[in-house]
Amino acid sequence: MVIPMLLKVDLAALGQVKSHWRGIMTTVGINWLVKPFSMALLGWLFIGVVFRPYLPAPMIDGYISGLILLAAAPCTAMVFVWSNLVEGEPHFTLSQVALNDAIMIVAFAPLVALLLGISAITVPWDTLILSVVLYILIPVVLAQLWRRGLLGNGGQAALDRTLRTLAPMSQSALLLTLVLLFGLQGAQIMRQPLVIAMLVVPILIQVYFNAGLAYVLNRQLGVAWCVAGPSALIGASNFFELAVATAIALFGFQSGAALSTVVGVLVEVPVMLSVVAIVRWSRGWYERGQAA
Repeated sequence: MVIPMLLKVDLAALGQVKSHWRGIMTTVGINWLVKPFSMALLGWLFIGVVFRPYLPAPMIDGYISGLILLAAAPCTAMVFVWSNLVEGEPHFTLSQVALNDAIMIVAFAPLVALLLGISAITVPWDTLILSVVLYILIPVVLAQLWRRGLLGNGGQAALDRTLRTLAPMSQSALLLTLVLLFGLQGAQIMRQPLVIAMLVVPILIQVYFNAGLAYVLNRQLGVAWCVAGPSALIGASNFFELAVATAIALFGFQSGAALSTVVGVLVEVPVMLSVVAIVRWSRGWYERGQAA
């Protein structure tokens, strides 16, 4: 699913960052300076303290690790869907995703290692770096090479044809991924609904907090609604494919970290659709404040 979506991303779009610098600044700040740290705090507070008596003790560190992995990388695929749903400015979305891809290559591993270290969770650096190479660097490079080849041989028409062809394959790959994930974790999900409910709490708070913070900051900065909408959604959504793959690589299929990331997948779509609804519903309020 990731490579077809990354075909839409032209890293040359980084040159457009200055056109939407306020929205970009807000989203980058939320993605890299707020969201990972707020999720680590929420994980420690709810999973490590409030819900600790009701959770299996050997799994608690794993649950927190999975939550951190979810928040440590902003989404680079589904955000195109969310942006379309809020009539987002396409050049902003494209440049923001391109920038996030570039930042992730160098920042994901150190950030995860830092936050897991703060949480006293040992993580092997070699496995973490391998995850970055396999799930970030290689897909970005392959997508950019493929994109250049298509544009060089057939122009934009060839790229558009390829994207149309890959669209159903991408959706099928997403569905297959979800089937496999829930097939592997289905027994745990059905066996411990209370644990799932407790894991959902910090995820929900994190999504609404970061989306709301990005939205309000953009309004205060006078950013157009068509930029603030995707900014809020990019600031709240997660690169769950990377989170799940890294959790499995680091801690194993049956780990608490893998379960936490799968719970993130479980709530991602309905929660993000609710954020889309809130952004659309509040457009009048946003634009009145912007005009003032």
